[in-house]
Amino acid sequence: MKKALESFIVAPIFCVNSPQLAHYQGPKYQRTNVTFLSGSGHSPKSKNPAILFSYTFLSFCPNHRRRLPPKLVELYSLQVSFVMESTDDEKDAVSGNYIPKELTHALASTGAKFIDEVLSGQNERCLENFRMDKHVFYKLCDILQGKGLLRHTNRIKIEEQLAMFMFIIGHNLRTRAVQELFRYSGETISRHFNNVLNAIRAISLDFFQPPGSDVPPEISEDPRFYPYFKDCVGAVDGIHIPVMVGVDEQGPFRNKNGLLSQNVLAACSFDLKFHYVLAGWEGSASDLQVLNSALTRRNKLQTPEGRYYLVDNKYANMPGFIAPYPGVPYHSKEFPSGFHPQDAKELFNQRHSMLRNASDRIFGALKARFPILMAAPPYPLQTQVKLVVAACALHNYMRREKPDDWIFKMYEKDTILQMEESLPPLEVEPMMHFEASAMDIAFGTEELEFTSQLRDSIATEMWDDYIHDLSPM
Repeated sequence: MKKALESFIVAPIFCVNSPQLAHYQGPKYQRTNVTFLSGSGHSPKSKNPAILFSYTFLSFCPNHRRRLPPKLVELYSLQVSFVMESTDDEKDAVSGNYIPKELTHALASTGAKFIDEVLSGQNERCLENFRMDKHVFYKLCDILQGKGLLRHTNRIKIEEQLAMFMFIIGHNLRTRAVQELFRYSGETISRHFNNVLNAIRAISLDFFQPPGSDVPPEISEDPRFYPYFKDCVGAVDGIHIPVMVGVDEQGPFRNKNGLLSQNVLAACSFDLKFHYVLAGWEGSASDLQVLNSALTRRNKLQTPEGRYYLVDNKYANMPGFIAPYPGVPYHSKEFPSGFHPQDAKELFNQRHSMLRNASDRIFGALKARFPILMAAPPYPLQTQVKLVVAACALHNYMRREKPDDWIFKMYEKDTILQMEESLPPLEVEPMMHFEASAMDIAFGTEELEFTSQLRDSIATEMWDDYIHDLSPM
């Protein structure tokens, strides 16, 4: 099948006018449902895209209004009030993705002043607007400048360039909306957006670390997992990121749910850091096919000798990857409250699922911080793939610099938002054709048997200890 642009590493809400998201039931965010409406993206009470844009955003998190940047709410509210009070000609202008100049006079700050206000204010305000704390923001500016990847221009400093980029990906904005706030031309904003995107992509490798040799504390400090999973280094899973492509290219990108997406594979640690990400595969590609690609390419996913990742039942049980037992309850929703395992396989699957949900939590944190990932933004396909890469790299950078910000705290516990089925060296390749047979990885019978025996030995030891603990003294 045809293979799309690929990229190692990853990137994060919703697209107002995305036909491929018709009838798409969006993910929960901070316990609030988001629904992508009809193909033309109209709100329930209006056929005006500008009203939908505000309706969708303001409905996105009604119980957490304090988390919404005031400037963003002001900008969207102005668009809605203007549409509702203006003439038919003015409404048509807004419907055509045009915001009249009258609106710009209502915006209090220029871009530079707005950024100064945010960066001189409380940390939480910077996190709300630019998705990171102030010291993390300034340090990233220094890194990008020190490596010669960004520079001040006569009109726009590096801080403002990065702020515009983070504002766009952190709130799923389009160039026109940002243009009104920062008072720059669409060409200027687009150019600096791409400059920052390429700069972050260029340093992505600096933010990805392979698994270490120590037992992860999430395992060693929990008797449910230690010593049984002592050789486990993390979890591998896939997520479907909505994508926008031309009509002639849509076939391979249409996934089993009928939506257009790229199938992104990620390996992560239990402390919610990405080890490796492969983005760019078409949505029609199977998860196992994407994993096979990750294991056979030049910059491949590598597992330390004698160690393994946990995978769910979409993947095979094979060397370096331990899957749950098939035909046995696995996902948390399959375990009712007060569930007690009846045999070794049920116990293994239950604890395997509890440990592997690190991948669900890291995807949740990624999408919460960078909602543009789930929006199918109207960028070239290569830019959409780069955006996934940049978002994952930024996630790792922020996790390293400020691991306890409120977004990370939301996803540190086992109770997480329900994810839709889908989401490190850096690499972007041209489109290529691969035969299905070329995607198979050849493992010997002995290797596969060893992996099967390893799973059985873990399950048996775990079950013996479980029964012993239940036995009366």
